[in-house]
Amino acid sequence: MHLGEIAALVAACAFALLVLILAIPIFRLRHTVDAATRAINDINDRTAPLLGNVNTTVENVNTALGQVQTSLDGVNIQLAKVDTMTGHVQNITANVANLSTVVSAAVANPLVKVAAFGYGVRKAAATRRNAEQEREVRATIKQQRRAAKRAGR
Repeated sequence: MHLGEIAALVAACAFALLVLILAIPIFRLRHTVDAATRAINDINDRTAPLLGNVNTTVENVNTALGQVQTSLDGVNIQLAKVDTMTGHVQNITANVANLSTVVSAAVANPLVKVAAFGYGVRKAAATRRNAEQEREVRATIKQQRRAAKRAGR
């Protein structure tokens, strides 16, 4: 055997040994890949029913939301009726206030007339007293002027 053949044989053995050493992690990696594949298949098998349940839940929520919308429509209709009633109550309140003003004026009007009459009587009496006093003063002044004219003639 030649030295080159021995070197080739050693290189071939080293390469075979290297392949064996690298084959062990590859076989282990194959087991890891198989375990991951089984886990993914299990997750896939378990996820399908969950997604079906989620779809059912979403459909139930949509149905409930439709019922809530119907309820809200009913509430809005009732609120519109309440608004109408509130408007009517406001009109009634305004009418009662106007009626109260009319009744108050009707009751107060005679009292105002009595007070005005009393004021008028007092004013007339005062004016009459003042008129009598003025007449007396004028008469006195006229007498004084006549007396002054007689004395001056």
